[in-house]
Amino acid sequence: MGLNVARERKAERTKRARAIARGLARTYPDAWCELDYHTPWDLLVATILSAQCTDKMVNQVTPALFREFPTPAALAAAPVARIEELIHRTGFFRQKTKSLQAAARAVAETHGGEVPPEMDDLTRLPGVGRKTANVVRGTAFGLPAIFVDTHVARLSNRLGLTLSDDPLRIENDLGGLLPRPQWTAFAHRLIHHGRRVCAARKPRCSACPIARWCPRIDVTAAA
Repeated sequence: MGLNVARERKAERTKRARAIARGLARTYPDAWCELDYHTPWDLLVATILSAQCTDKMVNQVTPALFREFPTPAALAAAPVARIEELIHRTGFFRQKTKSLQAAARAVAETHGGEVPPEMDDLTRLPGVGRKTANVVRGTAFGLPAIFVDTHVARLSNRLGLTLSDDPLRIENDLGGLLPRPQWTAFAHRLIHHGRRVCAARKPRCSACPIARWCPRIDVTAAA
């Protein structure tokens, strides 16, 4: 593309970002969270479990967990060994059990068993960082949210929509380029695109629907 993103004006980058957003919307009109959930609490639990684990594996584990301990109060009071047994396949199961029970306790005792939608309240929950909070806010509550996971961070840099590796800076950079109502869908579509086309090592640039707006940062000529 021959684009020098370091010299790109804000107006030019905004125009390019919105063209990328339209291209992704045409390609992945129904892209959404691949974690199975019914309630904000379900999604919060699934997102905590998804750390260093595939969504597919989390979706295999959560039905039994939700069936046995369907509410924050039930999970908070559950035997540690039983939770560890149920989530063992997601990896780091001991730490995840601690995080889940601490979050469950906080939701049950401080928020009456309902997951709060506010960012400050969510990030005060044990084991819940800004990325997880944004996933819940955007996906379960329908609020504008940009969640910066590994795919969003990687593609945002490859596309030259940010020059930072810091998740909060990436979130702010993307948020400044797109209208708020598009934030959540854009993040989901970036994740879909990263999983299906724009792989880290071997992106399929020839099959990419947004290649015309991509400076291909850190992509070898062979791609």
